Amino acid sequence: MELRKINTEDAKAQWEYTTTLPTDENGLTNPYNGVSYDEYIEKVMPTLISYEHPVNMPDWFVPETYYYLWDEGRLVGEFRIRHHLTDALRNGAGHIGYSIKRAERGKGYGTEGLRLTVREANKIVPEEEIYLRVNKDNIASLKVMQKNGGKIVGDDEGHFFVRIPNHK
Repeated sequence: MELRKINTEDAKAQWEYTTTLPTDENGLTNPYNGVSYDEYIEKVMPTLISYEHPVNMPDWFVPETYYYLWDEGRLVGEFRIRHHLTDALRNGAGHIGYSIKRAERGKGYGTEGLRLTVREANKIVPEEEIYLRVNKDNIASLKVMQKNGGKIVGDDEGHFFVRIPNHK
């Protein structure tokens, strides 16, 4: 299994994954559901790649890197790392968001993908902990976080807030 940063060589598989991902699934938002391959290549992919080193973005914008989890030549999940936190992210979505292809859930991909993503986040994130948020009804994802050293540090009406130590 490997984690690959968004790239042009894997464009077709990334497009297929991104455009079939719901617009909002368990709190992970995706405004690119259903876009054409041409639009993905011409607009979406360059935009997502630019988020790693943003130029001319609003003050509130946080750099973000997109990664895809691959197993035996198949793209099975997407992981996003926000490079640092704003107050809104600290009290909200946190550093990492992810999804696993529906047909591949329950096979350990979330756990391994998050492990690999946390390893990348340890190189990027300046905070002492990696912040995550999970919907209270998404127990499978909570277990993935806990298997990766996550501890619940709080909650609100619909979410648990989880922290994983940052081993910089």
